[in-house]
Amino acid sequence: MKKSFATRPLLSLLAAATLALPGAPLSAQVNLPALGDSVSQDLDVGTERQLGDRYMRQIRIDPAVVQDPLLTEYMATIFEPLVAASRKLGHIGDDIQTRFAWEHFLVEDKSVNAFALPGGFLGTHLGLIAMTVSRDELASVLAHEISHVTQRHIARRIAGDSKNSMIAIAGLLLGVLAASRGNIDMANAGIVGGQAAAQQMSLNFSRDMEREADRVGFNVLVEAGFAGSGMVSMFERMEQAYHLMDNGAYPYLRSHPLTSERIGDARTRLALEPFARPRGLAEHALMAARARVLMDPRVDAWKVLENYDAGARNIRDSGGYEQLGARYAATLASLKLRNFDRAEATLRSAEVTLQLINPSPAETAAATRQLTYLRAELAQARGRPMEGIAALDSLKGEKSRPLLMQRVGLALAAGPASPALREAADALQTHVSLEPRDSLAWAQLALVWQKLGQPLRAVRAQAEVHAAAGDLNGAIDRMRSGLRQSRGPDADQVEAAVIDARLRALVYERQSILGEMYRGRYIPPDVELPN
Repeated sequence: MKKSFATRPLLSLLAAATLALPGAPLSAQVNLPALGDSVSQDLDVGTERQLGDRYMRQIRIDPAVVQDPLLTEYMATIFEPLVAASRKLGHIGDDIQTRFAWEHFLVEDKSVNAFALPGGFLGTHLGLIAMTVSRDELASVLAHEISHVTQRHIARRIAGDSKNSMIAIAGLLLGVLAASRGNIDMANAGIVGGQAAAQQMSLNFSRDMEREADRVGFNVLVEAGFAGSGMVSMFERMEQAYHLMDNGAYPYLRSHPLTSERIGDARTRLALEPFARPRGLAEHALMAARARVLMDPRVDAWKVLENYDAGARNIRDSGGYEQLGARYAATLASLKLRNFDRAEATLRSAEVTLQLINPSPAETAAATRQLTYLRAELAQARGRPMEGIAALDSLKGEKSRPLLMQRVGLALAAGPASPALREAADALQTHVSLEPRDSLAWAQLALVWQKLGQPLRAVRAQAEVHAAAGDLNGAIDRMRSGLRQSRGPDADQVEAAVIDARLRALVYERQSILGEMYRGRYIPPDVELPN
């Protein structure tokens, strides 16, 4: 996948600029009474959400945002229980529960990083998922980042030095927007300026905020049903890897510096909790392996991973999970390289490995499901859609987004003559009516309508892809194109009426955003506004 020019600076440096803003030391507490009084005077909940929305409108359209249904679903099974636990513990009040987005997204990047943005948006690099060995370790990082949000650390840092923070953030956004317009010199200047500001502010990173996020995050982690040992093992793993290989692959530890005190505190908290055994190791091994393949889409990287299982420890030494993940990664890498026979053989080895490990029935079912999806993915890549559809028959009764997307992909491979394609159109249409911000579903629906000879519906779906990603200009342009096409004598006038209504709604939404930006909001200099 080809990345846009400013992918890495936007997604990693925005995190640094936002989370590394200087702030005053905090008192040690889990629940912060009357937090909003001092913070809200400078950055209230509504303004923070608007700031986050403004960032996300740029981030969502970046090619580095990962839309893989399986990884997205897996991360939701971790993220959503953590948010629910934080709410149960009282860290999420009514104000930020209703006003914040609580949205998680994935970034195609092999560096070990995660970050929170204003307004409840959290991002995770695939490199972080790939280096964890349990869902508890991964959950510990998300719990920590969620606690940065619930304790309003972002707002408190921006309030502490709003001028410097906005200069850094504005520089980054200016660079990204300039790059999107093809002005490479301006882009470089803005991004480098933003980098310098973010790095300078990182020196003033608040250790009190880190301690507070550790403490609150640990409670959230345990309340959500994850093993508290995940935070300790994650700290130890990252610290060891960082010191052994300080090559810039661990930006998370630059913006969230580990200290012996923080690691000791985590061990002390763990000693006070009942022992909880890590669960879901088999499925996590598969999802970490999937992240490992998708985080670096270079052919050379896939060739290395194609032989990844050869270097893994045997089942007796590793408990089998390392070997299981290695064989999944090798299968997916071979699939990407179109070495289908090799992929088939390695997939069979992964299935045998799961049988030898023989985890609990629930864990076996979860891991078998992931291997079934991989088998269907392989059948689709080989041009054998009926084999893939047959493989998915074992998942009858499941109603999930990954199953819908996989069936749609197989239906597209089967061609317009297949009844599965019409079924896919109906299923997708129902889905997007319930989830109108699912840009991947709209993109698939556009392909389906094109295959079925419905060009006007395809154009509208393409426009909704842009709208779902926050690209209102792109959405409006596509809707206007659809209106022009609807003037033909054979056009679907019902669909034309829908397009006209949506166009009016999108224009109104764009004008509302412009109104918010002009009503005393900070606008970075020379940033081109929608028109």
